[in-house]
Amino acid sequence: MGLNKHVLVLPFPAQGHVNPLMHLSHKLVQHGCKVTFVNTEFNHKRVVHAMNGKVSLEGSKVELVSIPDGLGPEEDRNDLAGLILSMERNMPSDLERLIRDINSMDGGCNRITSIVCDTYMAWGLEVAQNLGIKGAIIIPSSAAIIALEDNIPKLIQDGIMDGDGFPIKKGKFQLSPNMPNVSIAHMPWSYFPDEFTQKTIHHYLAKTIQWSHLTDCWLSNTTEELEPGALSLCPKILPIGPIKESPEFRSLGQFWQEDLSCLNWLNQQPPCSVVYVAFGSITMFDPNQFKELALGLQLTNRPFLWVVRDDYSNNNLYPDEFQCTNKGKIVKWAPQQMVLKHPAIACFISHGGWNSTMDGVSNGVPFLCWPYFADQEIDKAYICEVWKVGLGFDKDEKGIISRWEIKKKVEELLGDEDIKGSSKKMKDMVMSNIASDGKSTQNFNKFMKWLGE
Repeated sequence: MGLNKHVLVLPFPAQGHVNPLMHLSHKLVQHGCKVTFVNTEFNHKRVVHAMNGKVSLEGSKVELVSIPDGLGPEEDRNDLAGLILSMERNMPSDLERLIRDINSMDGGCNRITSIVCDTYMAWGLEVAQNLGIKGAIIIPSSAAIIALEDNIPKLIQDGIMDGDGFPIKKGKFQLSPNMPNVSIAHMPWSYFPDEFTQKTIHHYLAKTIQWSHLTDCWLSNTTEELEPGALSLCPKILPIGPIKESPEFRSLGQFWQEDLSCLNWLNQQPPCSVVYVAFGSITMFDPNQFKELALGLQLTNRPFLWVVRDDYSNNNLYPDEFQCTNKGKIVKWAPQQMVLKHPAIACFISHGGWNSTMDGVSNGVPFLCWPYFADQEIDKAYICEVWKVGLGFDKDEKGIISRWEIKKKVEELLGDEDIKGSSKKMKDMVMSNIASDGKSTQNFNKFMKWLGE
């Protein structure tokens, strides 16, 4: 297959979206495509900084480029409502200009032939349509979340919520008999502290689904066995998961430099002994919860590997009585797929974002779920209730997960042979999908054929 396929890949500007789209990009390259990967300027700088100033890795046919998100350098990218309103207003015209520029270079022999957009950047499909280029979407969350968003009009019609996404009824509902129940209080937009942000995100998600329907090609980092109910509700979805990282280009796309010293440390730990603790790129803890987590890990009296990002460790003081010593290792950012593959890992204390869920499930690691926002409650329901590969934590009367609860649940999980057995079975089932004759491999080959048509 020649290099005449040139795919532009457009991720939503968050680490949990850039990572799976970068893994997909490397898969495309392995199948003979050239990839132009478009970050926002703000995130492009972070990625290049984490790679010590490089804009590509030797041998990689992924080229990193950027367009502005429309916000000024002093504006807060953690204000999600402000970010998405600015992106929707400013980025489509800049993306179109970028594609026209690329297509006019070298006499047009390096033209963009297709666009793959993150679902949450599906306005890119309108740009593709304007330019006569074929477009697809890639879903970095669970298929269940897309099924939920695709059913927003029905949820409004059924009187479950109003037109701005605010609940009318209380309790739970179920979109399909094979899907977990969803609490009306746990909609992806309902975790934000103010009504303006909730409303803005609800309307943006409703629009992204409408844009997504501009194509029939919906790729998803899931498998048929994991989400049969959601996939039957959204027949456009082509499951190609688990999307694994490419070992030789693993660090491309990280916002922080990975600390590889944790792998040497893991080599020194007994098999199935280490509690791995990581909450993704966004989760923040208040100081009281941070201290309880530290003391809870200490109380387990087990080796632990804890990822504490700079942006929240600087705001939280470790309690005086907390001793990391030789029992624990704290790093700022970890090579997660390599960590979860390591035989020393016993369990994964996780926020349960979809990437982490797929990483844990495809390595057979049992979970302790600590959801934070967005889709994570639904992911927790899959993990604990549907697949039975993990447990959740209970909060005390102050809304805190105490150190004693952490110790208790670690002991309970690691003593549960049923959960360990289910985790192992789930791993074998999920990984069979990416064997040479697996369903996800077949689906990916269908997509490659579609790209070449």
